[in-house]
Amino acid sequence: MTRSVNVFICVSLCLFPGVSSVFSPVTELTVSLNGKWRLSNSNGSLLLPAQVPGCVHSALQQQGFILDPYFRFNDLSYRWISLDNWTYTTTFTVPPQLRVKQKVLLVFDGVDTVASVSLNGITVGKTDNMFRRYDFPVRDLLKDRDNVLEVSFMSPVVYASERRKASSYTVPPECPPDVQKGECHVNFIRKEQSSFSWDWGPSFPTMGLFKGVQLEAFDILQLVQVSSVPLYKSSDSQWMLQVELHVDAVQTTDGKLTISIPELDSEQTFQTQFLQGNTKNSFTLNINTSSQVKLWWPNGYGDQHFYRLAVRGFQDGFLVLNAESKVYFRTVELVQEPVAGSPGLSFYFRINGKPIFLKGSNWIPAHSFQDRVSPAVLRNLLQSAVDANMNALRVWGGGIYEQDEFYDACDEMGIMVWQDFMFACAMYPTEDDFIQTVREEVVQQVHRLKSHPSIIIWSGNNENEAALATGWFNITAAQKSELLKDYVILYVDNIRKIVQEEDQSRPFIVSSPTNGAESEQEGWVAADPYDPRYGDVHFYSYTLDCWDWRTFPRTRFASEYGFQSWPSFSTLQPVSVKEDWSYDSKFMSHRQHHENGNQQMLLQAGLHFKLPNSTDPLKRFTDTLYITQVMQAQCVKTQTEFYRRSRSEIIDGLGQTMGALYWQLNDIWQAPSWSSVEFGGKWKMLHYFAQSFFSAVLPVGFEEDETVQIYAVSDLSHDLKLRAVVTVHSWSDLDPVCSLKSDLQLVPEGSAVPVLKQRVAALLAGCGRCSRLTCLVTFHLEDEGGRQQGPTNHHFLSSPKDAQGLQTPNITTKVQQDESGFSVTLHSSSVAPFVWLDVGNVPGRFSSNGFLMVSRNLTVGFTAWRQTSVAELSSSLTVTSLTDVY
Repeated sequence: MTRSVNVFICVSLCLFPGVSSVFSPVTELTVSLNGKWRLSNSNGSLLLPAQVPGCVHSALQQQGFILDPYFRFNDLSYRWISLDNWTYTTTFTVPPQLRVKQKVLLVFDGVDTVASVSLNGITVGKTDNMFRRYDFPVRDLLKDRDNVLEVSFMSPVVYASERRKASSYTVPPECPPDVQKGECHVNFIRKEQSSFSWDWGPSFPTMGLFKGVQLEAFDILQLVQVSSVPLYKSSDSQWMLQVELHVDAVQTTDGKLTISIPELDSEQTFQTQFLQGNTKNSFTLNINTSSQVKLWWPNGYGDQHFYRLAVRGFQDGFLVLNAESKVYFRTVELVQEPVAGSPGLSFYFRINGKPIFLKGSNWIPAHSFQDRVSPAVLRNLLQSAVDANMNALRVWGGGIYEQDEFYDACDEMGIMVWQDFMFACAMYPTEDDFIQTVREEVVQQVHRLKSHPSIIIWSGNNENEAALATGWFNITAAQKSELLKDYVILYVDNIRKIVQEEDQSRPFIVSSPTNGAESEQEGWVAADPYDPRYGDVHFYSYTLDCWDWRTFPRTRFASEYGFQSWPSFSTLQPVSVKEDWSYDSKFMSHRQHHENGNQQMLLQAGLHFKLPNSTDPLKRFTDTLYITQVMQAQCVKTQTEFYRRSRSEIIDGLGQTMGALYWQLNDIWQAPSWSSVEFGGKWKMLHYFAQSFFSAVLPVGFEEDETVQIYAVSDLSHDLKLRAVVTVHSWSDLDPVCSLKSDLQLVPEGSAVPVLKQRVAALLAGCGRCSRLTCLVTFHLEDEGGRQQGPTNHHFLSSPKDAQGLQTPNITTKVQQDESGFSVTLHSSSVAPFVWLDVGNVPGRFSSNGFLMVSRNLTVGFTAWRQTSVAELSSSLTVTSLTDVY
């Protein structure tokens, strides 16, 4: 049966990424082939409808052939899907006016991954890279009716294995650790590396057409991509805009091109020639120096202003090209300079000439099946980052180059993006065909993404320098020498060279972590890529006491660090059954992909908290989920606050930390991980803590040599005068025991300054009836007018498990609604640490959560992400505090 198609006729050049409108009197036709296709497996035993964009797993679930792949152990039960070969087929009619065009292209925006494409029985091309856009000329193969298009996919697992067998030498690692329950040789296929499994995610090696498919037809030329990159010439205060047009011309075409930004009174006209075929055409627009350019700033530093760039092409007086896109102006520098009083080099970013402390997290794919990641899902996660006072995310190199909507939202929200290329935790082959497909991948992705001001750095890979330098793979010296050559070929001779040719507007580093400029001096792989005196550092330690800040490296830039926790019961419940709701169940073990992860969480929690011991199995289970989140939140808080207070200091040659990106922001499924946001968008306790520890102004307290110290940290662009206000509380009484204030101290813009030092013994003696075990401390910052600046923080003088006088708080709640939204008023009879509000399956977030309650009454807001009511919230609401798990 012949399917109907959507025919989009645009006046010459159709919409392309980053362009909002394009017109010309010469018509181009775009025929969308999205919609319902047919899908079959290799022996024809399965035949079903399948949506495009989509993937095999999604189609099978939608048609009832499989259950939710995320349910219980289905990641193992459904391995057969990725071990089979699958074929997508559609039959379509094309309008007569399309076949008479000079050129007709069959375009695939995303093919996952290894496939052969045939039209009307003739093979038109092959694909081997998930990260590329493919187009094939098909004009002479089209018929008016009953065109049959087939895309035949080879199992990515089998393909990777065959490529490994064909390799003349080992390219480690061969397989993931057994605990990950994954597939082998993912480094041999240009596909989302984590789709074969990771330590936080399942193995679902997908296949499918995960982005759009269309026919594009034209007579003269087609504008494939517009890129614009701002450059600033400081010597004469001149902004320039590098504009690149990627054009596919049927024949060499002469004409005039006008490039303008009307709002900046800037316009230039160029005589140009578009050569036959695919070409890159570069032009420079000098911005009128009498115009005041409004800049793009990161979140917390200013607005994200943009302008409209207009590009118009004329041939013989006729308008043949008309494109409009957004353009932003900002500069970025990665500063690696000698540091006074310290060996090594600095490592920090200057945006528009201003040093910026990067506060944020690491981003992983939001779902195993990319067709299920909607713009709304992306925006919700990114808004959660902004709401937690983040200004940066690192798009990690084992996932995907994200959708256009992701980067558009980061531009609009002021989220700086550290963009990895998609290579992670492995060595990679360097055969000619592999290098060639990578080169095309890098060119396409840089062209697609470089117009986004949010992207402030390109990074060649995730942890591959560290893997090679520190012996992850148990290889011989001879093997290491060969792999080092391959490393330089791939990342330096190819990727780095391409990026530097295509984008002069932002820095490139070869790996993360890296010693940066020092790694370059050492031949691109440093002896110790984790050296805190250079570059960025990844640091994990699960057995040392995370409350002891001395266990953390005083690094220039912390780009990965973190601790695991389990998600909420409401997140786990849909993918589990009653027998799974025990911490030592098969399900809980199966879902944990990090070696000894479940035990490490309890050991870390047990250092400071009594572990749940309820005789009710379900309560003990949910209490354990809670205590892992308490542990994670407090651990990451301690480490992040250490990094933030280290921004202005050099101690023993170390310090001037200028970035804290914890691992990780989001989840790919319902499982234990390092994330602060659960699968589905629910905030963990950590994310609520991040809202405070990433505040623009933050008080940080810690102990050293029996002395409590409080620092004032400020990211603001103006100086402050601040004092610390310290209140001592008894665990047994809601009335404060005593308080003290420090003198006002100057806190310069962008700095961390000590504002109070007090011996613990003297502090407690001044309160009369306190000891370390019976009391705790809260503190905040106050300006010269007595106004509080930043959040209130806390410091425990002993482990809560040793606290004396801690009582059951008997918290009661009342949910209300007014014109500003929903609120929950809490009443407590005693001090309550880690008060956790949970409304189950009602999506949304509280204004504060996981807090220390040292007052009798407290009101927090609730923002619902769907329609709800006071009645539903009241019936769904549960409140847990630390003593409730004892």
